[in-house]
Formats: sequence, C-alpha cells, structure tokens
Amino acid sequence: MTIQTISFIVENKAGVLFNVTNLFRRRGFNIESIAVGAMEDPSYARMTIHIVADAKTLNQMVEQLSKMVEVIKVKRLDPLRTISRELLMVKLSTSDPLAREDALRHINNQHGLVLDIDDDSIMAEITGDPDELDKFLEYVKSIGIVEMSRTGITALEKGRLKL
Repeated sequence: MTIQTISFIVENKAGVLFNVTNLFRRRGFNIESIAVGAMEDPSYARMTIHIVADAKTLNQMVEQLSKMVEVIKVKRLDPLRTISRELLMVKLSTSDPLAREDALRHINNQHGLVLDIDDDSIMAEITGDPDELDKFLEYVKSIGIVEMSRTGITALEKGRLKL
C-alpha cells in the first residue's frame, strides 16, 4: 500500500466535507491529508485527499465518491504527472543567537519567508513538497519547534491534463 492522491470537484455548500470524510470513515480509511478550497466559480470547491491504499481499494473509493450527489467530478492523480505542495508555518525557539542564525540558514535554504522575529522566537512560512517539509522539520528539531501548523497537500497534474 502506498499514499494515493484523489482530487475532486464538489458543490461548495454546507455538509459536503462531512459527507465525504464520513465515506472514508465508514470504509475504515484514515485521511493522511485533506485540502479544500473554492474554485474560480465559488459555487464549486476542489478537494484533494491523500490516503494510504492499494490500487483496488483506491478504485473502489473513486467509484463511491463518483456516486455522491455533491461530487461533480473525481480523479485519481497519476503520481508521475502530479506536482504536490503543502504550506508549513513554524515557530522556532531562538533565544540563543546561534540557534537564531541556524534557524535563518535553514529557512533561507528552503526559500522560506520569515513572518515574525521576536526576542526568543522566529516564525516562518515554508512551502514545498511534503517530503521536503518533513526534512526541514528534522533539521530544525534540534533548534526547538515551539509550534507548527501544516495546511494539507494540494496537487495538480502537469501539462494539459485537468480534472
């Protein structure tokens, strides 16, 4: 089993997110990541869900989602043709001047943005591939992570392919 990405367009109205996540719950699947946002037409939203599943199970989930009234279109994204990104906001403990220098170096190496600098902490925004964010967190763990928040993974297929 591997992490699979499903992306779909739904009606942007109350209860849709609950219905979709309830489908996964009833099937016994943990959602590894979910990102939802309105589209160009605000009456629709795009959902991107990452789950751990085999191909057979994934196909069943796509079929079940397709049958839902609120779901307009659903697609399993091809991992070889997909670019995935996630946003991380992290607050690092930097009361030690060497820790501050180290934190800034790691943030700059990831092309991150410094959002706030306080006497004893730095808050930064890092955007990238989820694996890159995991590596960044490993690097800064020794500095001291005070607090962090991740958005969930969003993804699009390359080229002319679209949902």
